[in-house]
Amino acid sequence: MGIKTYGSMAVDWEQRIDFDRLRRERLAKAKAQLAKSEMGALLVFDMNNVRYLTATTIGTWAQDKISRFALLTRGEGEAAEPIMWDFGSAAKHHQLYCPWMGERSRAGISMLRGAMSPEMGRAEDVARKIRVELEMRGLLKEPLGIDVIEPPVLFALQKEGITVVDGQQIMSDARVIKTEDEIALLNHSAMMVDAAYDELYRAMKPGMSENQAVGLASKVLYDLGSEYVEAVNAISGERCNPHPHVFSDRVLRPGDPVYYDILHSYMGYRTCYYRCFSIGYASHALVDAYKRCRDYLDAAISLVRPGRHTGEIAAVWPRAQEFGFPNEEACFGLQYGHGIGLAIWEKPVISRLVSLEHSYEIKPGMVFALETFWPSKDGWSAARIEEEIVVTETGHEIITKFPADQLMVAGRHYYTVDGPLPATREHDAPASDRVLEMVEARARREPVGVGD
Repeated sequence: MGIKTYGSMAVDWEQRIDFDRLRRERLAKAKAQLAKSEMGALLVFDMNNVRYLTATTIGTWAQDKISRFALLTRGEGEAAEPIMWDFGSAAKHHQLYCPWMGERSRAGISMLRGAMSPEMGRAEDVARKIRVELEMRGLLKEPLGIDVIEPPVLFALQKEGITVVDGQQIMSDARVIKTEDEIALLNHSAMMVDAAYDELYRAMKPGMSENQAVGLASKVLYDLGSEYVEAVNAISGERCNPHPHVFSDRVLRPGDPVYYDILHSYMGYRTCYYRCFSIGYASHALVDAYKRCRDYLDAAISLVRPGRHTGEIAAVWPRAQEFGFPNEEACFGLQYGHGIGLAIWEKPVISRLVSLEHSYEIKPGMVFALETFWPSKDGWSAARIEEEIVVTETGHEIITKFPADQLMVAGRHYYTVDGPLPATREHDAPASDRVLEMVEARARREPVGVGD
């Protein structure tokens, strides 16, 4: 039957997304990775990792503040369950509404990325909290893995006698294979972007600006239940090449190329989902670029199945020099693949920059996006497409459903005396025999002289 699409409600008459199972399975995977490591405990500040371990979240205003933190320790029973320190009253809210955390949800605050200066003692307070928990469990002498951290907190932990090591890979490895419920949430999130693209397609026309398109897409997503529209990159016209990775107030014009990347979160699970269009009609150069872009993407998708490796996918993509860049670092992200889950970039990363020498085995349960780019021969337009793919036991399934096999023309409503204007404009194509005959006849009547 493939991956199912559900509504956003929980109901008694169907088995849909099981959030209790989601919480249990995510935590179990993190515990298993910790048990395999040399570390005695793991301290996380990244909000996505905090959510993965504790199934709690607060407003996305906190996403970049490194203010929440959670500790996962080795051991058995209650002593090995995660402890979380959260922003003020949020900790009390979790005690009331997150029974799986209960009293292990506590108030605590770090430095808010330096907004609270070192002499205020917040770094030392965080370090003491962690030391107490490690001592209680006999883990003070064991390495403590950390994902991301403010330098004063790092130094304060070291002053407490704690050996700090890189714990980022533990969480990356725990998150690389998605559970059944994570895949369902990723599919639901992609479905919402399908709807946003449908509204954009209906609305795009000359006079609409990139930022208006961003506003429309964002409204559709929030109306459908998105908790966080991380970005809508809207890129049009001359801005398409080189790719600037940010929208502007540029206004769409007839014949413009335009591509979007829509990134948002539903229940924490993200999208990274490009689509490319032309406004009113398309140039032959853009049509050719789109086909090249699609061919590279399809070649990559055809290789996605268990047992293949990320290096095999990267190898089918063009070298940087083939599309105008001096090296792979200079074009990083244009021919690209990346895992997707609670963050838009997770393992595995697929790129000629790293994957040819450091290849990664593709396994069932991985979910990643593949995205390609190709510049047009006109020197300013370009095509950009992306699909999100679930690796199944026998192959793969694409969960991004808005049509992208061929270049879509939006806002096409132009008519000539002979009927609808063709979807491709002719002035950049080879001249027709009739036009050539006219030019030659005029040349015979009005020869053009050359200067002395």
